[in-house]
Amino acid sequence: MALKKYKPTTPGQRFKIISAFDDITTDKPEKSLLDTQKRSGGRNSEGKMTMRYMGGGHKKKYRIIDFKRDKDGIPATVKSIEYDPNRTARIALVFYADGEKRYIVAPNGLEVGQEIVSGKGVAPDLGNTLYLSEIPFGTIIHNIELRPGQGAKMARSAGSYAQLMTREGKFAIIKLPSGETRMILQSCKATIGVVSNTDHSLERSGKAGRSRWLGRRPRTRAVVMNPVDHPMGGGEGRATGGHPRSRKGTPAKGYKTRAKKKASNKYIIERRKK
Repeated sequence: MALKKYKPTTPGQRFKIISAFDDITTDKPEKSLLDTQKRSGGRNSEGKMTMRYMGGGHKKKYRIIDFKRDKDGIPATVKSIEYDPNRTARIALVFYADGEKRYIVAPNGLEVGQEIVSGKGVAPDLGNTLYLSEIPFGTIIHNIELRPGQGAKMARSAGSYAQLMTREGKFAIIKLPSGETRMILQSCKATIGVVSNTDHSLERSGKAGRSRWLGRRPRTRAVVMNPVDHPMGGGEGRATGGHPRSRKGTPAKGYKTRAKKKASNKYIIERRKK
């Protein structure tokens, strides 16, 4: 995984740093694993805008990803590493021994021709999916389930990973990318390795147009709005806007918004670091 920096032949190229895409092996997706995707432009069923700054962007199809990895004991061979416009990570097309094809989130270092497998009694090798009860302590994992059979919910984006610390009773203790330590049932599954495209956070668009291609419209800063539009708007000249807060008045920067009686609080041993 490498980054590509451009010569400043135009203002947009001057600060542009993007992926070299050298880990991608094909540009044609598997047709049987594609699905159509309806775009809302931030509007609800009544046509009212409920999310601002969304719209436009290149047309794209959804790649059906296997987050459950429930074909236990059947080996699969990696056929290609592909780009997915719907996520920051790369995806891998795998062919199972029984003939079925599936897409998975590709871990960093996964190569074409490599064999992966999931289920009980599987070796903790890169790309294999195991139950938390069988993964060795200290192992780096991703695509972690929160409930058995639910499918991966945590550590799915580019460069993400968690670490299995220890086990207590029926729970495994996981240290998450945010620094949070929490308990997850040992009967949940996780995949070995770090999610691919680890340099994604170092990319820079270079120009506003590249954000428009991704479906992101220009974002208006709160301090330049009028008081009727935002609590931080108004004032004479270039006013700072007072205390940082959201459009609905919720304070930012340090104000805790997590519900005190949330059901999952009992599973969190240590909260994420500020």
